[in-house]
Amino acid sequence: MAYTTAHGSKAPDASVIWTHVIQVAEGEAYQGPWRMNESDFRYVDAPAVAVDPEGGVAVAWVDQSRRDVIFQRFDSQGEPVLADPVNVSATPDVFSWLPRVVLDRTDEGIVYLLWQEIVFSGGSHGGEIFFARSEDGGQSFSPPVNLSNTPAGAGKGRLTPQSWHNGSLALAQGPDGILYSVWTEYEGALRVRRSVDQGRTWEEPVQVAGDHAPARGPALAVGPGGAVWLAWTVGEDPQADIHLVRSTDGGRTFSSARLVQGPGHADAPTLAVDDEGTIHLAYAEAPEGPDSGYSIRYLRLNSDMEELDEPRTLDPPRSHAGPGGGFPVLTLDGDDNPWILWDLFPGPRERPLGLALAGSVDGGESISVPTLVPGTADQELGFSGSLQGLFMRKLAISQNGRLAVVHGTFNPGERSRIRLHLGEISSATQ
Repeated sequence: MAYTTAHGSKAPDASVIWTHVIQVAEGEAYQGPWRMNESDFRYVDAPAVAVDPEGGVAVAWVDQSRRDVIFQRFDSQGEPVLADPVNVSATPDVFSWLPRVVLDRTDEGIVYLLWQEIVFSGGSHGGEIFFARSEDGGQSFSPPVNLSNTPAGAGKGRLTPQSWHNGSLALAQGPDGILYSVWTEYEGALRVRRSVDQGRTWEEPVQVAGDHAPARGPALAVGPGGAVWLAWTVGEDPQADIHLVRSTDGGRTFSSARLVQGPGHADAPTLAVDDEGTIHLAYAEAPEGPDSGYSIRYLRLNSDMEELDEPRTLDPPRSHAGPGGGFPVLTLDGDDNPWILWDLFPGPRERPLGLALAGSVDGGESISVPTLVPGTADQELGFSGSLQGLFMRKLAISQNGRLAVVHGTFNPGERSRIRLHLGEISSATQ
């Protein structure tokens, strides 16, 4: 079935032919009481995914029984490339949470990983941002480097004084090869740090926001000419809006924030910029505030941050009886069409169960009817998402239309699993 466009007319439908489901990792499903790094946690969790131009897949996740970030590559058919998964963080005494993985745009052998370590550096909350790189396709990684070096609780996206989500960080690379890392701190600051030599060294961090309200859930994208776009929301505000800024000097300075205002609490922005400079933005919005159900909103803006059409609310899949969803991930395919994946929630205070996907074949003029990613709402697998926070990068698409989704599940007392779902984008005019 075709979806209507932003202007109400019929448009081509976008769909995915799912081809493979691969079990990447599994483990126990036990989470004991929180005792900082002495906690007894035994499960696999928090997968992230990236793809190369031909559809090869890189997956990073955490094994909490080892307290480490683990990495593996797969070919386009889902066969493992590395003989064994690689331990990237190698810090068995410190929990590692919510990685991001990026494959270098100029050298297919280089892999970048960013993640949060629960290091206690003297502040009220533990958290530091660590980075490692590989020059041999992921067979080995450099020793991890602490990019944040702060007692302020890096990687924590504060929602209220008592609640937050870990994984409030992002990593992106521009077409010129410059790497950008970004994170928020429990104390409020939003910081950007860049590397001009493929992650070998990093310049000093730049604070972009966080003096007046705690920044939360940043997203990065690099567009034509090396323009850097950064979006985030704020904590401790039931009417929080999405903030969007631009840098035209390679991340050294940023513009004043443009607010994307809505009827309620906006959260978890995700964005991409196409070759024409159009900004594709998705986020979750709860009209009645953060304790109510969220829906997914999609919006296009031009390079001057002017809205090209009204924000559109994406319906949940017809098979889903819950109130909506949250924590979207947006990426572009090889034809600059946006695709959005998000978590489905049975109720406002319940853990997610299943993933929804919607896409476009006309540059975002229309978005397809959302569908459930097959197998992600299986009750026997347990609930979805990370136990430490839901800011995750679960979707990637190659230039040739190969689509990869990673899905973590936790069935208490039974098993935890990381699965990789592979598919191919298809379209048909209705």
